[in-house]
Amino acid sequence: MRKSHRPPAGGHLLILGVILLAAFTSQACSVLSGRPSAPAPPTVPGQPKPYKVNGDWYQPLAHARGFEEEGLASWYGREFHGRRTSNGEVYDMYGVTAAHKTLPLGTYVRVHNLANDRTLDVRINDRGPFVRGRIIDLSYTAAQKLGVVGPGTAPVKIMALGAPAAPAAPGQPARYVPLDYYSGNFTFQVGAFTERTNAERLVQRLAAAYPNAHMVPYFDGRRTFYRVRVGRQTQLEAANAYEETLKQQGFPETFIVAE
Repeated sequence: MRKSHRPPAGGHLLILGVILLAAFTSQACSVLSGRPSAPAPPTVPGQPKPYKVNGDWYQPLAHARGFEEEGLASWYGREFHGRRTSNGEVYDMYGVTAAHKTLPLGTYVRVHNLANDRTLDVRINDRGPFVRGRIIDLSYTAAQKLGVVGPGTAPVKIMALGAPAAPAAPGQPARYVPLDYYSGNFTFQVGAFTERTNAERLVQRLAAAYPNAHMVPYFDGRRTFYRVRVGRQTQLEAANAYEETLKQQGFPETFIVAE
Protein backbone atom coordinates (compact mmCIF):
# COMPACT_ATOMS: atom_id res chain seq x y z
CA MET A 1 0.00 0.00 0.00
CA ARG A 2 0.97 3.59 -0.62
CA LYS A 3 1.70 5.01 2.80
CA SER A 4 1.60 8.79 2.96
CA HIS A 5 2.37 12.17 1.54
CA ARG A 6 2.53 14.70 4.37
CA PRO A 7 1.32 18.07 3.10
CA PRO A 8 3.97 20.74 3.82
CA ALA A 9 3.24 24.45 3.93
CA GLY A 10 3.33 24.77 0.13
CA GLY A 11 0.27 22.55 -0.16
CA HIS A 12 1.53 19.09 -0.97
CA LEU A 13 -0.59 15.99 -0.39
CA LEU A 14 -0.94 13.24 2.11
CA ILE A 15 -1.24 9.85 0.38
CA LEU A 16 -2.50 6.60 1.69
CA GLY A 17 -2.43 4.45 -1.42
CA VAL A 18 -4.94 1.90 -2.23
CA ILE A 19 -5.15 0.23 -5.46
CA LEU A 20 -8.83 -0.39 -5.94
CA LEU A 21 -11.67 1.55 -4.38
CA ALA A 22 -15.51 1.66 -4.24
CA ALA A 23 -18.19 3.48 -6.22
CA PHE A 24 -18.84 7.10 -5.44
CA THR A 25 -22.35 8.54 -5.27
CA SER A 26 -21.92 12.09 -6.59
CA GLN A 27 -19.83 13.86 -9.18
CA ALA A 28 -17.78 15.84 -6.63
CA CYS A 29 -15.34 14.37 -4.11
CA SER A 30 -16.70 14.16 -0.59
CA VAL A 31 -15.70 12.83 2.79
CA LEU A 32 -18.01 10.09 3.96
CA SER A 33 -17.20 10.45 7.61
CA GLY A 34 -15.15 13.00 9.50
CA ARG A 35 -15.04 10.94 12.68
CA PRO A 36 -11.81 9.01 13.26
CA SER A 37 -13.73 6.20 14.97
CA ALA A 38 -16.39 5.88 12.26
CA PRO A 39 -16.84 2.38 10.84
CA ALA A 40 -16.00 1.69 7.23
CA PRO A 41 -18.82 2.15 4.71
CA PRO A 42 -20.14 -1.20 3.46
CA THR A 43 -18.27 -2.62 0.49
CA VAL A 44 -20.60 -3.28 -2.44
CA PRO A 45 -19.85 -6.60 -4.17
CA GLY A 46 -18.19 -6.07 -7.52
CA GLN A 47 -17.15 -2.51 -6.76
CA PRO A 48 -13.85 -1.00 -5.58
CA LYS A 49 -13.26 -0.52 -1.88
CA PRO A 50 -13.39 2.68 0.18
CA TYR A 51 -10.20 3.87 1.84
CA LYS A 52 -9.41 5.82 4.99
CA VAL A 53 -7.01 8.74 5.53
CA ASN A 54 -6.72 10.68 8.79
CA GLY A 55 -9.96 9.20 10.07
CA ASP A 56 -11.98 10.09 6.97
CA TRP A 57 -13.42 7.53 4.53
CA TYR A 58 -13.34 8.13 0.79
CA GLN A 59 -15.20 6.22 -1.92
CA PRO A 60 -13.77 6.85 -5.40
CA LEU A 61 -15.86 6.91 -8.51
CA ALA A 62 -16.47 3.65 -10.31
CA HIS A 63 -15.95 5.48 -13.60
CA ALA A 64 -14.96 8.92 -14.85
CA ARG A 65 -17.77 9.55 -17.33
CA GLY A 66 -19.12 13.10 -17.11
CA PHE A 67 -16.99 14.09 -14.14
CA GLU A 68 -16.37 17.83 -13.64
CA GLU A 69 -15.25 19.68 -10.52
CA GLU A 70 -14.11 23.12 -9.41
CA GLY A 71 -11.83 23.96 -6.48
CA LEU A 72 -8.21 24.63 -5.58
CA ALA A 73 -5.22 22.92 -7.19
CA SER A 74 -1.94 22.52 -5.32
CA TRP A 75 1.30 20.73 -6.22
CA TYR A 76 3.99 18.45 -4.80
CA GLY A 77 7.60 18.09 -5.82
CA ARG A 78 11.06 17.15 -4.68
CA GLU A 79 10.15 15.76 -1.24
CA PHE A 80 8.21 12.94 -2.93
CA HIS A 81 10.30 12.52 -6.09
CA GLY A 82 11.18 8.83 -6.43
CA ARG A 83 8.57 7.57 -3.99
CA ARG A 84 5.79 5.19 -4.94
CA THR A 85 2.45 6.58 -6.04
CA SER A 86 -0.92 4.97 -5.37
CA ASN A 87 -0.94 3.06 -8.66
CA GLY A 88 2.50 1.58 -7.94
CA GLU A 89 4.51 3.87 -10.20
CA VAL A 90 7.49 5.87 -8.98
CA TYR A 91 6.57 9.53 -8.65
CA ASP A 92 8.40 11.70 -11.17
CA MET A 93 8.07 15.39 -10.34
CA TYR A 94 9.09 16.20 -13.95
CA GLY A 95 6.27 14.14 -15.43
CA VAL A 96 2.81 15.50 -16.18
CA THR A 97 0.69 13.71 -13.57
CA ALA A 98 -1.57 14.51 -10.64
CA ALA A 99 -3.27 13.14 -7.55
CA HIS A 100 -7.03 13.05 -7.01
CA LYS A 101 -9.04 11.56 -4.16
CA THR A 102 -11.69 9.70 -6.13
CA LEU A 103 -11.14 9.47 -9.89
CA PRO A 104 -10.04 6.07 -11.21
CA LEU A 105 -6.25 5.85 -11.35
CA GLY A 106 -5.12 6.21 -14.95
CA THR A 107 -7.81 8.75 -15.85
CA TYR A 108 -6.70 11.75 -17.88
CA VAL A 109 -8.25 15.05 -16.82
CA ARG A 110 -8.18 18.50 -18.41
CA VAL A 111 -7.17 21.10 -15.82
CA HIS A 112 -8.24 24.70 -16.52
CA ASN A 113 -6.53 27.34 -14.36
CA LEU A 114 -9.31 29.88 -13.86
CA ALA A 115 -6.82 32.54 -12.74
CA ASN A 116 -4.77 32.66 -15.97
CA ASP A 117 -6.89 30.64 -18.46
CA ARG A 118 -4.17 28.02 -19.06
CA THR A 119 -5.22 24.40 -19.66
CA LEU A 120 -3.32 21.12 -19.51
CA ASP A 121 -4.19 17.41 -19.76
CA VAL A 122 -2.71 15.35 -16.92
CA ARG A 123 -2.89 11.70 -15.87
CA ILE A 124 -4.11 10.72 -12.40
CA ASN A 125 -1.67 8.25 -10.82
CA ASP A 126 -1.88 9.14 -7.12
CA ARG A 127 -4.33 9.83 -4.28
CA GLY A 128 -4.84 13.20 -2.58
CA PRO A 129 -4.72 16.05 -1.75
CA PHE A 130 -6.21 15.40 1.68
CA VAL A 131 -6.52 19.08 2.54
CA ARG A 132 -9.97 20.61 2.77
CA GLY A 133 -10.93 22.63 -0.28
CA ARG A 134 -8.22 21.26 -2.57
CA ILE A 135 -9.33 18.96 -5.36
CA ILE A 136 -6.15 18.05 -7.27
CA ASP A 137 -2.42 17.91 -6.51
CA LEU A 138 -0.25 18.49 -9.57
CA SER A 139 3.25 17.26 -10.27
CA TYR A 140 5.89 19.99 -10.35
CA THR A 141 6.02 20.14 -14.15
CA ALA A 142 2.23 20.14 -14.50
CA ALA A 143 2.01 22.94 -11.94
CA GLN A 144 4.74 24.87 -13.74
CA LYS A 145 2.92 24.63 -17.09
CA LEU A 146 -0.31 25.80 -15.47
CA GLY A 147 1.31 28.63 -13.50
CA VAL A 148 0.63 27.15 -10.07
CA VAL A 149 4.20 26.76 -8.76
CA GLY A 150 4.63 30.40 -7.72
CA PRO A 151 1.38 30.99 -5.84
CA GLY A 152 1.26 27.38 -4.55
CA THR A 153 -2.46 27.01 -5.22
CA ALA A 154 -4.86 28.19 -7.91
CA PRO A 155 -8.60 27.96 -8.62
CA VAL A 156 -9.21 25.35 -11.30
CA LYS A 157 -11.91 23.45 -13.10
CA ILE A 158 -11.17 19.84 -13.98
CA MET A 159 -12.96 17.66 -16.51
CA ALA A 160 -12.38 13.92 -16.83
CA LEU A 161 -11.35 12.79 -20.31
CA GLY A 162 -10.86 9.04 -19.76
CA ALA A 163 -7.99 6.93 -21.07
CA PRO A 164 -6.24 7.46 -24.44
CA ALA A 165 -7.96 5.49 -27.20
CA ALA A 166 -4.73 5.27 -29.24
CA PRO A 167 -1.56 7.31 -29.75
CA ALA A 168 -2.49 10.56 -31.46
CA ALA A 169 -1.04 11.35 -34.87
CA PRO A 170 1.34 14.32 -35.01
CA GLY A 171 -0.62 17.54 -34.87
CA GLN A 172 -3.87 15.76 -33.99
CA PRO A 173 -5.65 15.98 -30.63
CA ALA A 174 -5.69 12.89 -28.44
CA ARG A 175 -8.89 10.83 -28.27
CA TYR A 176 -10.08 9.37 -24.98
CA VAL A 177 -12.43 6.60 -23.90
CA PRO A 178 -14.22 6.34 -20.52
CA LEU A 179 -12.22 4.52 -17.83
CA ASP A 180 -13.76 2.32 -15.16
CA TYR A 181 -12.70 0.00 -12.35
CA TYR A 182 -14.97 -2.90 -13.14
CA SER A 183 -12.73 -4.65 -15.64
CA GLY A 184 -9.01 -4.75 -16.35
CA ASN A 185 -5.96 -6.79 -15.45
CA PHE A 186 -5.85 -7.48 -11.72
CA THR A 187 -3.22 -9.36 -9.78
CA PHE A 188 -2.61 -9.83 -6.04
CA GLN A 189 0.34 -8.83 -3.90
CA VAL A 190 0.92 -11.23 -1.02
CA GLY A 191 4.25 -9.97 0.33
CA ALA A 192 7.30 -7.77 -0.11
CA PHE A 193 10.91 -8.48 0.85
CA THR A 194 14.21 -6.64 1.05
CA GLU A 195 16.07 -9.91 0.39
CA ARG A 196 15.64 -11.12 -3.18
CA THR A 197 16.26 -14.75 -2.25
CA ASN A 198 13.34 -14.69 0.19
CA ALA A 199 11.04 -13.34 -2.51
CA GLU A 200 12.26 -15.93 -5.02
CA ARG A 201 11.70 -18.71 -2.50
CA LEU A 202 8.10 -17.60 -1.94
CA VAL A 203 7.47 -17.33 -5.68
CA GLN A 204 8.65 -20.91 -6.14
CA ARG A 205 6.38 -22.11 -3.34
CA LEU A 206 3.37 -20.21 -4.66
CA ALA A 207 3.89 -21.37 -8.24
CA ALA A 208 2.99 -24.91 -7.20
CA ALA A 209 -0.49 -23.82 -6.11
CA TYR A 210 -1.34 -20.51 -7.77
CA PRO A 211 -1.19 -19.19 -11.34
CA ASN A 212 0.96 -16.23 -12.38
CA ALA A 213 3.32 -16.29 -9.36
CA HIS A 214 5.97 -13.65 -10.01
CA MET A 215 8.24 -11.05 -8.44
CA VAL A 216 8.25 -7.30 -9.12
CA PRO A 217 11.30 -5.29 -7.94
CA TYR A 218 10.58 -1.79 -6.65
CA PHE A 219 13.22 0.84 -5.75
CA ASP A 220 11.95 3.53 -3.35
CA GLY A 221 14.99 5.79 -3.75
CA ARG A 222 16.90 4.15 -0.90
CA ARG A 223 16.60 0.41 -1.30
CA THR A 224 14.95 -2.22 -3.46
CA PHE A 225 11.91 -4.19 -2.36
CA TYR A 226 10.89 -7.43 -4.06
CA ARG A 227 7.11 -7.65 -4.25
CA VAL A 228 5.57 -11.08 -4.70
CA ARG A 229 2.31 -11.36 -6.63
CA VAL A 230 0.05 -14.17 -7.79
CA GLY A 231 -3.14 -14.70 -9.76
CA ARG A 232 -4.84 -12.82 -12.54
CA GLN A 233 -8.44 -11.70 -12.90
CA THR A 234 -10.17 -9.46 -15.42
CA GLN A 235 -13.37 -8.61 -13.52
CA LEU A 236 -13.38 -6.72 -10.25
CA GLU A 237 -16.04 -8.85 -8.59
CA ALA A 238 -13.95 -11.97 -9.21
CA ALA A 239 -10.83 -10.11 -8.06
CA ASN A 240 -12.46 -9.20 -4.73
CA ALA A 241 -13.43 -12.82 -4.18
CA TYR A 242 -9.92 -14.05 -5.06
CA GLU A 243 -8.37 -11.55 -2.65
CA GLU A 244 -10.51 -12.90 0.20
CA THR A 245 -9.57 -16.47 -0.72
CA LEU A 246 -5.85 -15.65 -0.52
CA LYS A 247 -6.33 -14.00 2.87
CA GLN A 248 -8.15 -17.06 4.19
CA GLN A 249 -5.40 -19.32 2.83
CA GLY A 250 -2.68 -17.69 4.92
CA PHE A 251 -1.87 -14.38 3.22
CA PRO A 252 -3.66 -11.80 5.39
CA GLU A 253 -1.85 -8.80 3.88
CA THR A 254 -3.00 -9.55 0.33
CA PHE A 255 -4.28 -6.63 -1.71
CA ILE A 256 -5.40 -6.19 -5.31
CA VAL A 257 -3.13 -4.49 -7.82
CA ALA A 258 -4.43 -3.05 -11.10
CA GLU A 259 -1.80 -3.67 -13.76
